[in-house]
Amino acid sequence: MAQSYGRDHLHDSVSKRSRDPSSDYNSDKRHRAASDEAQHRPAGTLSTRRQLYERNFPLYKQPVEVGFFSLDSRRNFFNDQRQLRYYVEPRKSPDFNLRDGYTSRFVKRDDGVKEKLDHVLKWILANRDKIQTRDQTSSSSCALGVDFVTWRGHLTKVLTTPYETQEGWMLAASKFRGTIYISEVETEAARANRMTRSERQEEMMYWGYKFEQYTCADDVDGTPDPGGVVNTNEAFCTVVQTRLADHKLLFSGEVDCRVKDPDAPPAPGCYVELKTSAEICTPKQRSNFHRYKLLKWWAQSFLPGVPQIVAGFRDHDGIVVSIETFQTSKISHLIKNEINCWKPTVCMNFCNDFLSFVKSVVKEDNPRLVYLFEWDPHRDVTYTVHRDSPFTFLPEWYVKDTRSQHSSHH
Repeated sequence: MAQSYGRDHLHDSVSKRSRDPSSDYNSDKRHRAASDEAQHRPAGTLSTRRQLYERNFPLYKQPVEVGFFSLDSRRNFFNDQRQLRYYVEPRKSPDFNLRDGYTSRFVKRDDGVKEKLDHVLKWILANRDKIQTRDQTSSSSCALGVDFVTWRGHLTKVLTTPYETQEGWMLAASKFRGTIYISEVETEAARANRMTRSERQEEMMYWGYKFEQYTCADDVDGTPDPGGVVNTNEAFCTVVQTRLADHKLLFSGEVDCRVKDPDAPPAPGCYVELKTSAEICTPKQRSNFHRYKLLKWWAQSFLPGVPQIVAGFRDHDGIVVSIETFQTSKISHLIKNEINCWKPTVCMNFCNDFLSFVKSVVKEDNPRLVYLFEWDPHRDVTYTVHRDSPFTFLPEWYVKDTRSQHSSHH
């Protein structure tokens, strides 16, 4: 997958370059200053300045699905595919009413309940044998044979950090038996936003799930049932393994549906991500869509190797007026003509450096010890260390079970 992006040598100064003959020199000076700055930064921080990450695209291995799990209407975990749905292609101008059922046929998940990594950990306990430890070098020090375990959503936040100007994040990391686990901690700002969402915001969150109901069938020969209940507790999640440069990753992410074609590539190559967005009527709106929305969509689908994104464009009243399909691998070409736009190579290099930074900090192997990495827009990434604190997130049942497994093998 790494090869799908050519090297991106456009500097931020590309728009000036035609007018300013000295801009080549200036940009060279700026890159020199950026690398000097990196050398003189305190060791406990990581810069998010984009210029530092304009290097060649790092190696990113094609993600391989090693498993999956389902969460039912009450968030119960099942080590199977029961919640997987099938994509049914809608008409070009489908006229779906996304407001339908909001007040009468909607069961909303309690997003105040923080599940941390629990579902992923349940999958690991049930499927240790499926985790590929082929290219493992030191089997004794690292029980799982992977460097990091996390959710895809947490990595998406890391990927988009160099371009994010609104929302910061907090990520908790603990090392246990050689593997670093990364779980999100809700920031004060995110909590305030969640507690004060307007009715309109709440309804617009529903619209995305409603669009899925219009475009997904429960089985391969079925048709969508838009008259049913939307229950946002239900989920189907893929678990993938991949490698970013020197970092072996195991992560899970929710999947909306798969294509019906039985000859489609194996998962995750058969999966489809579904999105809704406001219809685009002006060049300014298109530019904003490219700069902000497509960045998040690309990062979210590129990480687990989901090849296509189907977007329903809706009007102000929640009526889907058009459908567009985006190939994840081609999104970077769509944005090429935007001045100062985001670059996949910056995102991936920053993620790579962030994981290296985490490895350099998280040294003590102790599930009760949490290293809390924090970032606010326009700042460096910093961290604090917490022993036996409320931030501890690896549950006792996981630690115990993993330890007893280990002792029974020796």
